[in-house]
Amino acid sequence: MNGLAGTGLKSLPHDARPREKLLARGPSALSDAELLALLLRTGIPGKHVVQLAQELLNTFGGVGGLLHTGAEALKVIKGLGPAKRAEVVAVLELARRALAQELQQKALFDSPKAVREYLQLQLGARNHEVFAVLFLDSQNRLIALEELFRGTLTQTSVYPREVVLRALHHHAAAVVLAHNHPSGEARPSRADEALTQSLKAALALVDVRVLDHFIVTREQASSMAECGLI
Repeated sequence: MNGLAGTGLKSLPHDARPREKLLARGPSALSDAELLALLLRTGIPGKHVVQLAQELLNTFGGVGGLLHTGAEALKVIKGLGPAKRAEVVAVLELARRALAQELQQKALFDSPKAVREYLQLQLGARNHEVFAVLFLDSQNRLIALEELFRGTLTQTSVYPREVVLRALHHHAAAVVLAHNHPSGEARPSRADEALTQSLKAALALVDVRVLDHFIVTREQASSMAECGLI
């Protein structure tokens, strides 16, 4: 690879070009680096596009890690200019929107994997705590996700009144709570349990059910309902 004169896809032998391979054999025939190289199209002097793609994957922990990475973090990769960063972030946003559309079309808990993936894409890469609420209709389909609070989240910094007001605004029948742990620890804390009970009590006054509270990290989204804490 280092001996290739060019840095783009056309510098590869015809039968090794990711585009041609994809069209001939389907996307599953391509490696993660080859798929990403199709998006990036060109490398930089001394580094072929497939090598650049592999560097991205290595730096951010594979496809999953890359999907949870923002435009600012991508600046650490030499040669990844604004246009390429924008393209990678655009793919991330398309993934978010595809998952949101799926959750809007059928009951949330018919697709537990999609719920987790959606929350990880929304919250997993944040370096500060964010508290979000998924507002659901009477059939448990997603109406909207809103990020309501940021910073160090405690029972006193997340205001039940605001959550109740937003639930009434959306005419929600139920909610799923979610917040991230930048530390990477997915287990709910005692404070998380206390906050959940406080919000559950407040929302019950307006007949809105709390179905779950997810603790989100880059690697996973832990369900408090599955832990018997809801």
